[in-house]
Amino acid sequence: MAGITNAAYRRLCSEQGAGLYVCEMITSRGLVEGDATTRKMLVFDEQETVRSVQLYGTDPVYVGRATEILCTEYGVAHVDLNFGCPVPKVTRKGGGAALPWKRTLLGEILQAAVRAGARHDVPVTMKTRKGIDDDHLTYLDAGRIAQESGAAAIALHGRTAIQSYSGTADWDAIARLVESVDIPVLGNGDIWEASDAVRMVEQTGAAGVVVGRGCLGRPWLFRDLADAFAQDPSAHPARELPRLGEVATMMRRHAELLCQHMGEERGCKEFRKHVSWYLKGFPVGGDLRRELALVNTLAELDAHLVHLDAEAEFPVSALGAPRGRQGSPRNRVALPEGWLDDTDGTGSVVREDASETTGG
Repeated sequence: MAGITNAAYRRLCSEQGAGLYVCEMITSRGLVEGDATTRKMLVFDEQETVRSVQLYGTDPVYVGRATEILCTEYGVAHVDLNFGCPVPKVTRKGGGAALPWKRTLLGEILQAAVRAGARHDVPVTMKTRKGIDDDHLTYLDAGRIAQESGAAAIALHGRTAIQSYSGTADWDAIARLVESVDIPVLGNGDIWEASDAVRMVEQTGAAGVVVGRGCLGRPWLFRDLADAFAQDPSAHPARELPRLGEVATMMRRHAELLCQHMGEERGCKEFRKHVSWYLKGFPVGGDLRRELALVNTLAELDAHLVHLDAEAEFPVSALGAPRGRQGSPRNRVALPEGWLDDTDGTGSVVREDASETTGG
């Protein structure tokens, strides 16, 4: 979710419903060494009363120091460690979804972050995947290590790194993790509708859900989630789907918030990539889609939004369908040389880049 979960989008989503909205992932080394790009990403909206940051790192010292900085300098109330990113530039350095293969290192990183957070009563959680591939699964050991290290919770994306975002998430793995640990387990993967979240909790026993791609172009999903969990989970109440006019209003609000945080020129450019997600499945012509995806000012956006058919019904065909990147399984996972030779050594870890950022 790099480039998506900035302060503007977190504000927009929080206006829709309850939940914890996590900042874009930043690198621990970048934060510790004062990298300008990393620091610029740590922007919070004035209405953001609970600040939550996702942290990436492969070095326990850097992760511990970064957690301390987040607590003392940024008033963060929650730190989430990302051990789930499948992007090659991350895994080839032993980070993201590759790191839990090194059980000793995983424990050292978690303990460093938990110690730093505990000094400020800030909980630390972790996110991970099932493993590198089906022959190198790590999630059950990761759950045990998270619990032993004092992590407040663990989120599991029911895919391996080699799957990337393809195929179907394995919710049975989430259920197995729930059975194996005492700390809360959050389920992640294929939550496209509120009914999916309710079904996941019912099937797996998870304490909650983590939403990523499912909210692309649909910030109101969090309203639906709040409503669904407030009801009897077995009732699955029907909800009213937004018409295109309501979606257009949401698009305008999103662009407005981006401009407030980034300035109009950059804010409008950032908004462009969201257009296709908002309009997915709606009867909108190609010319109008292109014009909306090239706006430079809010005035331009307003001039184009009025041409949308406000009464167009939400496309039912788009419900329950994957959003955002999907792709195909990878042929292999990029790993440091000799990475799979043992599960405890730490010598193969490549030092993280101070300015590297990614979302997983």
